[in-house]
Parts: sequence; structure tokens; C-alpha cells
Amino acid sequence: MKIQEYLEQHGVSYQRHEHAPAYTAQEVAAEEHVSGNMLAKGVLVKADEDFVLCVLPASFKLDMEKVGQALKARRVRLADENELARCFPDAEVGAEPPFGSLYNLSTLVDRHLADNAEIVFQSGSHREVIRMHYADYASLVRPQVIDLAVRAC
Repeated sequence: MKIQEYLEQHGVSYQRHEHAPAYTAQEVAAEEHVSGNMLAKGVLVKADEDFVLCVLPASFKLDMEKVGQALKARRVRLADENELARCFPDAEVGAEPPFGSLYNLSTLVDRHLADNAEIVFQSGSHREVIRMHYADYASLVRPQVIDLAVRAC
């Protein structure tokens, strides 16, 4: 199911915007003229035997040690491109929407992202983003909000 259908099905207000192809979080933030603190990026990790979606501001980087501690996992690693494609079959690799619940994935959100009134994220395409209220996102996804990232240099 496309993310727009999911949001409409749940009666959530959002704005959709198309832009030139952007392949990094920094490129997306620049195309959309938004702060990296507001742009939500998803990072899929494999914790022991389970995939978990970690969502953090684009201006931060994932702290694997914090993720491992939060999940009580012995081993945590980044998912590879093949695993991303399998977990998000309707999204372009690298443009996965931060909705773990839509893909039967547990979702962790960094506390810094949760401080935003609104968030912007890729919709599954390198050419489109969605802007919505963080409270609506949290209501749909029901993420665990923790400290899982550090500010990137």
C-alpha cells in the first residue's frame, strides 16, 4: 500500500510535494528547503534476527551501540540493499518511508525528531516527500521514542 493511501485511509492530513531526484538526506533537505532536524530518515537495522526501523533527523547519525542497548540485542548491523528491497517492496531503495508499522517492522524514533511539530520524509520515491504533523505520525506508527542518534558533524 502506498503511503498516501495509508494516510488517507486513516484520515490524516498531509502535504505531498514533488522535487528533482534526490538520493541523500542532505539533498532532500536542500530540495525541500527544510532543516535536517525536521527531515525524518529511516535506517533499517538487523538486531540479532529481527529487522527494526530506526527513524532519526537527517542531521543526526545512528548510534549502533545505543540501538543495541535499547533492543537488548547482542548484534546490530545495517541492513543491506537486498534486505531493504525485501522489507520495503513498494519503495525505491534509499527512499523508504519511516512507517515501520506499514511493513510489520518495529519502529524506534530518536527523541530529537519527536521534538518537531511537523516532519518531512520521503514517500518511497526519490522524487517526492510528505509533510505531516509529528503527533499524527506517532499516533499511526506508535514508535518507541528513545535516544538513538548523535548529531552528525
